[in-house]
Amino acid sequence: MTPVVEMKGVTKLFGETRALSGIDFRIEPGEVVALLGPNGAGKSTAIAIMLGLRKASSGEVRLLGRRPEHLSARSRVGVMLQESGVPDELRVREVIDLFRSYYPRPLPTGEIVARAGLEDKGRSLVGSLSGGQRQRLYYALAICGDPEVLFLDEPTVGLDVEARRSFWEQVRGSVEAGRTVVLTTHYLEEAEALADRVVVIDRGRVVAEGTAAAIKARVGRKRVRFATPHRVEPALFDGLPVEGLSAQDGVTTLLTPRPEEILRRLFEAGTDVSDLEVVGADLEEAFLEITRERRDEKEGPL
Repeated sequence: MTPVVEMKGVTKLFGETRALSGIDFRIEPGEVVALLGPNGAGKSTAIAIMLGLRKASSGEVRLLGRRPEHLSARSRVGVMLQESGVPDELRVREVIDLFRSYYPRPLPTGEIVARAGLEDKGRSLVGSLSGGQRQRLYYALAICGDPEVLFLDEPTVGLDVEARRSFWEQVRGSVEAGRTVVLTTHYLEEAEALADRVVVIDRGRVVAEGTAAAIKARVGRKRVRFATPHRVEPALFDGLPVEGLSAQDGVTTLLTPRPEEILRRLFEAGTDVSDLEVVGADLEEAFLEITRERRDEKEGPL
């Protein structure tokens, strides 16, 4: 089966600045892939090259089996950007109808409006929309052509919790219908909820990829959380591998690679412990750990 996206040895230079360094990357049909990375890591450059908006300095790129700038590939792709530059003076339905005209087999206007949750905003001027409503409009424009592939760049910025979860259901519905989704987001909860595969980019390279569970498993630390009737003094854990120790409202939280030793020390000290919880690192902690390791490798010892 032809990959939706395939990048082989892709490098991108801006003058002397290397934005991408020999990226090898592919996305299979029906996948939801989340691209994560700190600001300036190369995510936006990688996506621009996948879409044919920028050319790679070297390497090979294919979108749906063709060069990304080929019209037959572009017509099968929908893109939701953070800011699409839609004129404020147009009405919502006018903008949607305009974008529909760009595609050979567009969805009906009514279906687009309904799927984006804009039924009561069809006659509203774009300039009158709230931030969250604009995000819905940008999503509507991305699905106008009934695309096989959706690129979503920070799609839920400005949405409240309920609207964000409703949007997630829309994405899941697209995947169930056989669509492929490429997602960039700063909401790591969103990546964990939606993505089949997480790809972490840092300093222009893919530094980790796999399921969210596999990414989290790379971090050997556990989070220990418990309640006590009296304050736990930090000195209790002297000599033990503890990070991020905090105590608030009778609840102590810490990170450690050896939770058994922490618990043994607590029980030996006769500490009255309740509501004990020992869990693995979450995706945010794993992301921070992986990128921190990369920085340490790059900088080397002082």
